[in-house]
Amino acid sequence: MSNQRTLAAPITFSGKGLHTGELVTMTVRPAEAESGIIFRRTDLKGTPTVAALAHNVCDTSRGTTIKDGKAKVSTIEHIMSALWTLGVDNALVDIDAPETPIMDGSAREYASEILRVGTVEQGAPRRYFEVEEACAYEIAKKGVKVEVLPAEEFTIDITVDYNSSVVGVQNFLYTEAVDYTAEISPCRTFVFLHEIELLLKLGLIKGGSVESAIVVVEKPISEGTRKRICKSFGKENIEVERGYLNHQPLRFDNEIVRHKLLDILGDLALLGRRIKGRVVAVRPGHLANTQTALLLEKKLAE
Repeated sequence: MSNQRTLAAPITFSGKGLHTGELVTMTVRPAEAESGIIFRRTDLKGTPTVAALAHNVCDTSRGTTIKDGKAKVSTIEHIMSALWTLGVDNALVDIDAPETPIMDGSAREYASEILRVGTVEQGAPRRYFEVEEACAYEIAKKGVKVEVLPAEEFTIDITVDYNSSVVGVQNFLYTEAVDYTAEISPCRTFVFLHEIELLLKLGLIKGGSVESAIVVVEKPISEGTRKRICKSFGKENIEVERGYLNHQPLRFDNEIVRHKLLDILGDLALLGRRIKGRVVAVRPGHLANTQTALLLEKKLAE
């Protein structure tokens, strides 16, 4: 059994929150063994903290939000994914705003900085959750299911199908032999074009841009819609190419499913223990991911 690890040095990131649009600086610091990953709101009186654990999830509408008392932090899934998958068990995340920076919509810069500073071994064994019996969270009417099965090693078999002629059906099998930094961390969040105007009306994606998301276009768009999108994101010209806004090419043909894998890795990290088991996820989202982590958390408490 391997020991727990933490960062060898602090790493700092700055940018805008995806939904709030607020400028934020986030510094991830080394932490003591057995502390887990803790977020600390340095902009609030008393610098309150919230542990990155499933029972602290309070919202999953367009990302994963955790809360404990006055400490609330949104869109934590990308930094959690990078930290946990690259072997960081313990960290203190100082953040001066209510939402993490979206960066380029992926976890690429997070992963790069973690690898740059490296990690150090600590004097406590890693904690694992060994799956002994199958359990699942399902939203049948939406075709959503996350199942956790007994297995000696951690794997995720993930499939997405949005009934989209552009995206199609995409699948990815993740094992711990996959190079997360090269194959998963660069994959960006995505949105369907018809969702954008609704999200803007709801006061969300204030910090979004066409550089920080893949935009899927299912149907031909009118000139008026195209101009509104250009205005919303401060672009002189945006066209549709192969079913996507052509602001930049896909990084992988199946970048959509790879990003959903990035998300589920971050959300399952909220168990606070590493999983020895096989995860089968069909059309997963933050609700299903975090509810699955909560199911496992409750099993730990039994």
